[in-house]
Amino acid sequence: MTELGSITPAPAHRGRRKLRVRRRVTVVGVLGELLITGGVLVLLFLGWQLWWNDMILANSQTEAATEISQDWIEEDRAARGDDEPPPDPANYGDPVVAVAPAEDDPFAVLYVPRFPEGYHRTIAEGTSMDVLNSEVLGIGHYPGTQMPGEVGNFAVAAHRSAYGGGMNRINELQVGDAIYVQTADGYYTYRFRDLHYVQPSAVEVIAPVPNVSGVAPTDRIITLTSCNPLLSTAERIIAYGVFESWQPTAAGPPAELTPLIAAQAQS
Repeated sequence: MTELGSITPAPAHRGRRKLRVRRRVTVVGVLGELLITGGVLVLLFLGWQLWWNDMILANSQTEAATEISQDWIEEDRAARGDDEPPPDPANYGDPVVAVAPAEDDPFAVLYVPRFPEGYHRTIAEGTSMDVLNSEVLGIGHYPGTQMPGEVGNFAVAAHRSAYGGGMNRINELQVGDAIYVQTADGYYTYRFRDLHYVQPSAVEVIAPVPNVSGVAPTDRIITLTSCNPLLSTAERIIAYGVFESWQPTAAGPPAELTPLIAAQAQS
């Protein structure tokens, strides 16, 4: 017992400040933090490269395709004169087949309504990075394959992702979807028929008769090729279409393209 008025001493541990143990900095720790920071920066860069830069290039490629499409239409109108009536559909005849242009030269515009609204991109000769990674091109024609409307295989390639992603939605094509190709001569309509996957070495997919050698072609085919899956080059995704019809520039675009062509004329 304590006497009245006395003070009971506080336990010795009360009031003491806890000592903080300072972590020891090590080379391994610093290196680990640097690697984590570097990884975050790499992910941010990839995000910019695959999304922001991709969007910018896609818009640039679309604008370039609009310009070349309108140039062809205006040149045709100037050559014919305003008073000349459009040609009779019965007199379109066989599709005009142009001579393949020089390497990297643009010669066509691809329209695929199944792709994002307003999609259209310029097709140039060759599949080099100068074409596929271009700010104004984006789709390349395999040299040696046929031209639009020609009997055989008109084969083109584009990136699935990055550099504008010209074939980003190729896997969404459905049987019967239209694939349009515009040139200075007119519009060529193909219809999607088949989709499959192959190894990168399977060059037979762009043969005049796909996957068959030594046989003379009798059909007019379009082949779209791209990498698969997204963000990978492990294999190729192949989309085939068959020719349906063609119409000269003077006849105007196919009905499905009319709103898009009219809109790009006002842009």
